[in-house]
Amino acid sequence: MSRIGKEPIAIPAGVEVKVDGNTVTVKSSKGTLTKTFHANMKIAVENNEIKVTRPDDTKQNKELHGLTRSLLNNMVKGVSEGFEKTLEINGVGYRAQKQGKKLVMNLGYSHNVEMEEPEGITIEVPNPNSIIVKGIDNEKVGAFAAEIRTKRLPEPYKGKGIKYSYETIRRKEGKTGAKK
Repeated sequence: MSRIGKEPIAIPAGVEVKVDGNTVTVKSSKGTLTKTFHANMKIAVENNEIKVTRPDDTKQNKELHGLTRSLLNNMVKGVSEGFEKTLEINGVGYRAQKQGKKLVMNLGYSHNVEMEEPEGITIEVPNPNSIIVKGIDNEKVGAFAAEIRTKRLPEPYKGKGIKYSYETIRRKEGKTGAKK
């Protein structure tokens, strides 16, 4: 058995899980997530837990077993707690602010970089040098945070750019003077 796949997923209070064949709908006060999984995986709700089983031990089914369980766990965690990614902006004059549903960033270009807040994602700017991306769908939160980061990737010489809060930038030494 897959070490990840065999673990049952506990359903917290206030979360409703509905399984229709291989389409799973997870609903709570924060929102609703629906996803269709591979036909080989058997998903069952019993005793306030979600269990994923596989028909046999072929390589594909072993891979799908752990994947399906992880995706289901992220759906349950998303509607109960939510996901968030924190980004930091480093650099002189680099800053961000929120104007309505737009994120406006000054990143050293000749123009401001504006990004629209996507459906199901909320952006918070607690101070000009940090951005918090929140939502119930882990995939969307991660994708939008990565999209923000690509607007000015951190560079290794001065460390300027947008990075995740947990990320460390490997710094390089600049050129030394000419040898005589």
